[in-house]
Amino acid sequence: MIKTPLLTTDGIIEIYNNGRFEGIVLIERANEPKGLALPGGFVDVGEKVEKACAREMAEETGLEVKVVKLLGVYSDPERDPRFHTASCVYICQASGTPKGGDDAKTATTYALVDIPFDKLVFDHAKILMDYVGQIGG
Repeated sequence: MIKTPLLTTDGIIEIYNNGRFEGIVLIERANEPKGLALPGGFVDVGEKVEKACAREMAEETGLEVKVVKLLGVYSDPERDPRFHTASCVYICQASGTPKGGDDAKTATTYALVDIPFDKLVFDHAKILMDYVGQIGG
């Protein structure tokens, strides 16, 4: 049997209401490892990664997102303490108010200046630093 990393996807959901950027969505994880995270999850067999991203965003935040572009692929074997995962991280856009669902206890919009980097799990602090660097924040 072939052994490979598990394929996951994470989304940086930019929230726009009345045409104004309000921030990005972070979830409070209901399962271990506990903490704040980008919404995301596993890609199903037979599913396109972009479709999995939109599905996971809807399941965990209740938001219908538009997948805008790939930020990058994050594959450090140590990124997830449970097992080796490789994540395709997409920048997405949505409007409305997120609501926690599925594996997310809560979902909250954070202004970029209010992101609690020290409370983020996995490699999500690095991902968000890459994102902020790319948008010039």
